[in-house]
Amino acid sequence: MEYKDFKDIKLSRLGMGNMRLPSTDAKNPNAPIDHPEAIKIIRRAYDEGINYFDTAYIYNDGDSEKCLGEAMNVFPRDSYYIATKFYIDATPDYEAVFEEQLKRLQTDRIDFYLLHCLTDANADKYLNSGAIDYFLEQQKKGRISYFGFSSHAGVETLRRFASHHSWDFAQIQLNYYDWNYASTKEEYQILEERNIPIMVMEPVRGGRLAELTPQAEKLLKEAHPDWSIAAWALKFVKSLPQVQVILSGMSTMGQLEDNLATFSDNESVNEKDTEILMKACDMFKNQIQVPCTSCRYCCSGCPMEINIPDYLKLYNSYKVDGQWALSGASEIESKGKPADCIGCGACTGHCPQNINTPEIMTELAGLL
Repeated sequence: MEYKDFKDIKLSRLGMGNMRLPSTDAKNPNAPIDHPEAIKIIRRAYDEGINYFDTAYIYNDGDSEKCLGEAMNVFPRDSYYIATKFYIDATPDYEAVFEEQLKRLQTDRIDFYLLHCLTDANADKYLNSGAIDYFLEQQKKGRISYFGFSSHAGVETLRRFASHHSWDFAQIQLNYYDWNYASTKEEYQILEERNIPIMVMEPVRGGRLAELTPQAEKLLKEAHPDWSIAAWALKFVKSLPQVQVILSGMSTMGQLEDNLATFSDNESVNEKDTEILMKACDMFKNQIQVPCTSCRYCCSGCPMEINIPDYLKLYNSYKVDGQWALSGASEIESKGKPADCIGCGACTGHCPQNINTPEIMTELAGLL
């Protein structure tokens, strides 16, 4: 396992994200976490040298924090680092949330604490709520070791927020696709200019960059037959000097093993590799019509209980492969269907990617 210095400690370059832990029913997006299997994966990650474990108050309606706390309580507390988050749009009572998180995680301190999912719409809420002062006070008391934020905000909001005070770290969505086609490169530069270490989420874009078009995959395999397609994405992010920890939401032991192999040495992409990767990215671009990362923030607020991420995935397949791809609709486990969408906008209010889901559901309903 590779490690990188962070202030006076060392963090594993690969961090374990706990938003996509295995569930008791893989076909049911609302199924509870399979605690025995999840704990097995988490503890194996620890045994293999991963020491950074990321979760959040809202993941799996709080069960992610509970599962992580249960998994880690057998290890010496100083041998690993827990990161969790407060999301003001979900529960504004930051004091109550923080106390509950300590109990869920079975600990007396949070090593890396984040303000969760900064957006253009909620930035002023965070700045004016008193939350920042409260968490800085908890840091002085030793109940938080390092304080930062995760961002899905636009460039100007990020620039303003990053300049608020001397943040210990920040977390952004960073992958080679968004580096090319979104504002990620500029976001990286904003944090780099302020010397804010970066924790990376969605390095494989919710798994989307683990499978490309056949032509794009052929190009990458010819260059490095021993690298998986996902490894290319991780090695690109690893090559950026401001990046500290790269999070991967691992749902299976196989995903863990592949990632461990990628982080077993200091190898990353060189200049020639990057040129090849960007060429493959251009080939693949037409597959991503809707930039969904399957974070599922949209699902809990949907009054019709529509499995939105799976229908958006179906929509992407339709845009690339045509009418025949719509036959996959029968395989989607969902109480609500696109035709049931009432256009309330609850999903769009929670979407980090700003996807106009009601519009797409309307189009899908007509197609289906």
